[in-house]
This record gives sequence, structure tokens and C-alpha cells, in this order.
Amino acid sequence: MSFSEAAVLERLRERSRIGLPAHMQLEPVHAAPGMLTLRLTIQPFHLAPNGYLHAATIVALADTACGFGCVVNLPPDAVNFTTVELKTNFLRTATHGVIECEATLMHGGRRTQLWDATVYDAERRVMALFRCTQMLLYA
Repeated sequence: MSFSEAAVLERLRERSRIGLPAHMQLEPVHAAPGMLTLRLTIQPFHLAPNGYLHAATIVALADTACGFGCVVNLPPDAVNFTTVELKTNFLRTATHGVIECEATLMHGGRRTQLWDATVYDAERRVMALFRCTQMLLYA
């Protein structure tokens, strides 16, 4: 099966119009086999009461990037997935601007996928490192 980035991005834009991705205003910007990039323009509702980017915003961005990556990299007979484990290391924060998350498939097994993601600020400085395990679901 060939990989059409335009078709994959359109499919992910549809998924981004519902649920938490819609509320967070996440934008798919790049897709390739085993890789996915999401963008987020920081809004006031992404911030914690202390005025800095809420940790949950970073986790939601990274988990969604990995999840969207998983969706487009499922084995042919898998029907869906669920996150079973995640870890995040926070290195810096932000209060405004555009941030991006690049997710990379590290292990694509029959039962699980392991994804690493890096969140960058507008100057391409690493803000967070993220790793998650996705359990693949079959009918």
C-alpha cells in the first residue's frame, strides 16, 4: 500500500475536529511512515493558573501525536489502539507562540507500538521528551 501524506493529513484533520484534539486546537502538519508532527498555537486555556503552559497540554499534544501516528501505522488487521503507558520529561515551558510535537515509531509490533515524541518551542528548543506504549486492538 502506498502512503499519501495528503490523504493521511486529511484523515487526521477529520479526527482533530472531535474530542480533546478539537478542544486543544491541535493541527496535523506532517505525516510519513512511522512519523507524525502536530502543531499547537498556545491559547490562554492551555495555560496553568501560574501563567505557564500546563503540563497536561504538553501531554495531550504528545499523546495525540503518538496516537495519530499509531492510527496511520496500524497493521492491516488491527482495528484500533489504546495508550497503556506514558512518561514525560519536561525541560522548559512557554507562555505564547507555536509549539510542535514530532512523534516517531520506535517499535511496531503485532500487539504493541512504542512511540517517542519531542515537543519543541518556536525556536526549536526541546520542551519535553515523551514516550508511550500503545496496545493494538483487534476485532
